[in-house]
Amino acid sequence: MSAIVQHARSSSPELLTISDPRNGEPVGSLAVARPLAIRRAVNAARAAHPGWSATAPAARGSCLRDAARALAAASAELADLNSRETGRPVAEAAAGIAAGVATLEQYAELGPVHRGHSLRGDPLAADFTIAESRGVAVLLTPWNDPVAVACGLIGAALVTGNTVVHKPSERCPHLGILLGKVLSPAFPPDVLLTLTGGAPVGIQLTEQAGVSTVAHVGSSAAGASVARSSLLSGAHVIRENGGNDPLLVDDDVDPAWAAGQAAVGAFSNSGQICTSVERIYVHRAIAAPFCAALEEEARRRNQDGGLAPLVDRELRDAVHRQVAQALQDGARAVEGGTLPDGPGSFYPATVLLDCTAGMRVMAEETFGPVAPVQVVDSFDDGLRLAAAGRYGLAATVLTGRIAHAQRAIAALPVGTVKVNEVFGGAPGGSAQPRGDSGSGFGYGPELLDEFTRVKVVHIAPPPGDRQP
Repeated sequence: MSAIVQHARSSSPELLTISDPRNGEPVGSLAVARPLAIRRAVNAARAAHPGWSATAPAARGSCLRDAARALAAASAELADLNSRETGRPVAEAAAGIAAGVATLEQYAELGPVHRGHSLRGDPLAADFTIAESRGVAVLLTPWNDPVAVACGLIGAALVTGNTVVHKPSERCPHLGILLGKVLSPAFPPDVLLTLTGGAPVGIQLTEQAGVSTVAHVGSSAAGASVARSSLLSGAHVIRENGGNDPLLVDDDVDPAWAAGQAAVGAFSNSGQICTSVERIYVHRAIAAPFCAALEEEARRRNQDGGLAPLVDRELRDAVHRQVAQALQDGARAVEGGTLPDGPGSFYPATVLLDCTAGMRVMAEETFGPVAPVQVVDSFDDGLRLAAAGRYGLAATVLTGRIAHAQRAIAALPVGTVKVNEVFGGAPGGSAQPRGDSGSGFGYGPELLDEFTRVKVVHIAPPPGDRQP
């Protein structure tokens, strides 16, 4: 079977048609994978698994290094296609591809040293654990950082001996196909396969007999559907899903600096990051200068024309509905908040003041360049509000008090707590999302554990050889 699965076509096949979100110009159309193609892909990956899992980990790591070199060589073409399908600026897309290269290289090194543990038992026996690949991994990846996220999952799955069927987001299918063409020649046939399609294709993949692992990065609603459908195949599920990440601003920090952090968190990639700042709680003592500085941060971004469009008008409409509802409920838009004229799916950086906990924009994921602000009377009030909600991805606290930072770390029910920096962290950091934000490790060395099963081995001498 070819590395890029050929889609079974009907007389009038269902198509994915993509338009450039910057100007509405067509990018192209691709046929959606049909049920026969889905079954064939899983069966081919399943047949390839025994040989790939028996390959020495160092050799698998060498294949990943070859894939990383091929990815680096194709960076310009991939970045251009990424920009055309999702609107992400080419320079930012190239940075995401560079991150994908680094991730493949990282897993090429980590895979061969992924080890079991020795166990203490009878002194004359040997007791230890070994990690074995699970089998066929279905990877369902998003559009907002499509290459970096896909490479993380692909790298971890392949270096531990699994075979992969990858379905990229239906919002960037051409990019997903090209990524598969770039990476798959580094591996034996059918070890890395690519299918295109929307949510129904992803669900059909998770239901296939022979699928052992499903990894999904995307919205919480889609993640819940994936988890339910995976029950039919009994697959192990890894989910890194949506967030409604809070930013808590204490009264002892510089308000202009804090506003800069809030703007970076809320407006980077036009708010289309799982760990974007989605709701802001600022202490009343510095609320006025903070809000004025945040308004200026948003205005500058709107005036300099550097804010990229949202991925499509469907998302833009969803973002604007939240903003419009907040305005109806009493919020004030001091910057942005209106639909612009012209082609594409642009949305302005928006600052909403006078927000309250009951507003959807404060309780649900927005995934757009919107910074809703609620003023609080104390750090404890802000911490209580920040800890509320059904999501549990990440949170940020800006404070100069170590005691407040420690209390926030203990109280916030999220996978990642960041103090005094909205983005950043050491390489290889990995967290477990909570609540509606997912489950399982999605990155770092721990992702290798997600793609493997542990076998305990006990070796004892026969009865005649038990003398010390």
